[in-house]
Amino acid sequence: MIDRKAIEASLYFRHACKRFDPARKLPQEDLHFILEAGRLAPSSFGMEPWRFLVVRDDALKARLRPYCWDQPQITECSDLIIILGRIADPLDPDYYGRMFRRRGLDEARTSAYIQRYENYVSALHSVPGWVSRQCYIAADHMMLTAAQIGIDSCPIEGFEPRKVDKELGLDRKKERSVLLLPLGYRVQEPGPKLRRPFDEVVSFL
Repeated sequence: MIDRKAIEASLYFRHACKRFDPARKLPQEDLHFILEAGRLAPSSFGMEPWRFLVVRDDALKARLRPYCWDQPQITECSDLIIILGRIADPLDPDYYGRMFRRRGLDEARTSAYIQRYENYVSALHSVPGWVSRQCYIAADHMMLTAAQIGIDSCPIEGFEPRKVDKELGLDRKKERSVLLLPLGYRVQEPGPKLRRPFDEVVSFL
């Protein structure tokens, strides 16, 4: 395990990088390490309602950039991770049945978990909203892991999902882009990290 000072340093290192060095590319092993962190992220009921698209093709990045508020990170980054939320699967009994049964529990306990899950999902105000929240957990895992090995990132919500999804050829009834996560190396140092004081954020009861 790494020590607390190293963890704290990575938290201060991480920032929403606005300009990447387009000439510097991530080593394949580092990219795989970051993606593995996303794969291992926790999710509600263990449903893992996500998929990660890694855009490395410069031409595709250029086509996506106008739908992302023309932000330079889209084309300057080494790798652009598009986190997709799996909209259909949380309601597909074949999918969630398989996800629960892989735990190896007896049928009675498995059925009880499935019933609880079905009740929960049926009461949701928005399945896409719930799925998006899970995707953000995976994104956080990837950003913090990237920071620990000296790689920059920038979570991007500022884009037009329908146009991005059309360019990617996605079936929006099944999955939708939730968040864009460019990865690469900064070209300039960020300003100081601005956060509210600890005592203003944390209360003990």
